[in-house]
Amino acid sequence: MDAKELIARRVAREIRPGMLVNLGIGLPSLVAGYVPASLGVFFQAENGVIGLGARPPEGMEDPHLTDAGGGFVTAVPGAASIDSAMSFGLIRGGHLDMTVLGGLQVDAQGRLANWKVPGKMVPGMGGAMDLVTGAARVVVAMQHAARGQSKIVADCDLPLTSLRRVDLVVTDLAVIVPREDGLHLIERAPGVSVADIIAATTAPLIVPDDVPEMILI
Repeated sequence: MDAKELIARRVAREIRPGMLVNLGIGLPSLVAGYVPASLGVFFQAENGVIGLGARPPEGMEDPHLTDAGGGFVTAVPGAASIDSAMSFGLIRGGHLDMTVLGGLQVDAQGRLANWKVPGKMVPGMGGAMDLVTGAARVVVAMQHAARGQSKIVADCDLPLTSLRRVDLVVTDLAVIVPREDGLHLIERAPGVSVADIIAATTAPLIVPDDVPEMILI
């Protein structure tokens, strides 16, 4: 499997029955494809959809059914369309059990930077600031490095999305839990050694004596 599928499969293990979960655009949207329908999970997108399903097969796209990034999605039985005011009311009111967001950087304090791409004009951070602040649990799903540079850094040099510490970081190399005392390495990807992870990470890691391999859905 490729890096994105590995990350999405591992993140899917964090989702529990009956949750209301926001999926960010890009890589996080893949998570819906690995969560069994029997769990009764409802995925939300801040553009006003509750009940997102997996991406549709090619040729079956509905132009009126997209996620917040304009990507085509499906809807599960019982899905609902709501307006943006209600959608952000759910987010800001603390009603989301979890949000899964992509990341550009996570620092040694567990803070996320995920909206301003260097050298590119962007309109703003979208709903990311609200999601990181309002969701009960924040999971970052991202590749460990980009263009040879670690995305897990001592200090972010990109604008922070929120001052809140995220709850979990899942990459193609590792699973990391940010805590008050630093970044704890708790799992490694299949075939990846602890030494590989340390070498690919700019921020200091707290490493236990035994780091188990990820279990994937």
